[in-house]
Amino acid sequence: MDVAAFPHLPVVRAGLTALYRGLGAEAVRGFATSVLPVEVAFDDEEDLAAGVRRITLVMAEHLRLPRAPVSVRFRRMPEAAWVELTQGPGYAVELHERFAGQRRDIGAVLAHEVTHVLLHRAGLGFSGTEENEILTDTTATYLGAGWLLLDAYRRDALSSQRLGYLTPQEYGYVLAKRAAAFGEDPRVWFTSPQAYEAYGVGRELAERDAARPPLAGAGAAGRGAYAARRALALRGLGTGTRAGESYAFEAGDPPRVAFACPVCCQRLRLPVRGPMRARCGVCGTVLDCDT
Repeated sequence: MDVAAFPHLPVVRAGLTALYRGLGAEAVRGFATSVLPVEVAFDDEEDLAAGVRRITLVMAEHLRLPRAPVSVRFRRMPEAAWVELTQGPGYAVELHERFAGQRRDIGAVLAHEVTHVLLHRAGLGFSGTEENEILTDTTATYLGAGWLLLDAYRRDALSSQRLGYLTPQEYGYVLAKRAAAFGEDPRVWFTSPQAYEAYGVGRELAERDAARPPLAGAGAAGRGAYAARRALALRGLGTGTRAGESYAFEAGDPPRVAFACPVCCQRLRLPVRGPMRARCGVCGTVLDCDT
């Protein structure tokens, strides 16, 4: 794994677990359809403030927040945008003045900001400011609004742009997790070649998550290394985690193996006893394992 491409990966994975824990698996499964490009596109003649109000309500409705009046203001500010986090009844949105001439990215900015409202009202958050921002981008992306944040990643000979707090590859990773869970391929909506490339890198990592021991679908090399470690664990040796491994053996009778659910990243602990099916207590996914 290219560490530079995934610097926030532990927080991203913790964010997926927090999302499933906080909203509940059934609620998360209700977000099977993403925001569509046509819903966030500006008409050529559409008034700017009216368009922002419309897209804000698109995001609010997508995230199961109530419709309410939206106030819009453009100004010079350190952030790309800001939204009032009070309980309502309306939404107060401020955007950096540059977006007045950059309408194509307003949907991406509002995906992040309205997700802040969702998390605030749901009482979900991490202790640090940066961690909370990563949680916000992770949530927006996994719930079907944040693919716009990845598509806003563009680079050419004269300029480069990224929005949000995740790297493009991390957005790709979360989108690939979503694609695996909901059977939805976001690549059909990308307008940025760089977004398409970053998604591919993130997808490779997400696919490796789903093909690691003790999951039954792990490859031959991984299964071989796991079998050697399991033999030591059964003899009371070799517990703990080794570098490069995604699982850890714990002493006991029988020993247990701890590993991350490939869907929600919750840490699971199973007895070492061969082929079995396990159900994740957080996201409800049934996993075929060979412990």
